Amino acid sequence: MTDSEIESQIDRFDSAAKRLEDSLVALQQGSFLARLNGWSPRDILAHLIGWNHHVIQGSRQIQLAELPFYDIDPGENYSKVNEALVQKISATDRQVLIKELHSSANDLKEYLRSLEPEAWAKDFGVRHGGSTVTIRDTVDELIEDYVHHRKQVEDWATTK
Repeated sequence: MTDSEIESQIDRFDSAAKRLEDSLVALQQGSFLARLNGWSPRDILAHLIGWNHHVIQGSRQIQLAELPFYDIDPGENYSKVNEALVQKISATDRQVLIKELHSSANDLKEYLRSLEPEAWAKDFGVRHGGSTVTIRDTVDELIEDYVHHRKQVEDWATTK
């Protein structure tokens, strides 16, 4: 990948994080902790904070030709990993969590910018479920997760 392609992916991540934050800020106070289908917006925020850190650690493991730790026994749709993150990040204050989202997203962006461009899409020999695991694809999946959860939060705003 070229530097401009990498920066474009980082910009997409940054935009997805900002749009999610805007959706969270727009929620009425009582909706932030309300559960819908087992999750609250607080839970979504906590798990994405954790995933920002996980992608850094997982990217390091990929470069060592290791399967990222979160892929070893993730549960259905990463339910085990997500549950552990929601429990670990226990804060309930929206502003505190939004600040942590900023911090963890900035850590991830800084880490990604430190990588050599050839590392982004390189096949280090890591496979999961028959697919090649790359840093680029891992970041794309995180971006998709942000987009998916933003839509959930926006649905909360209309139902709560």
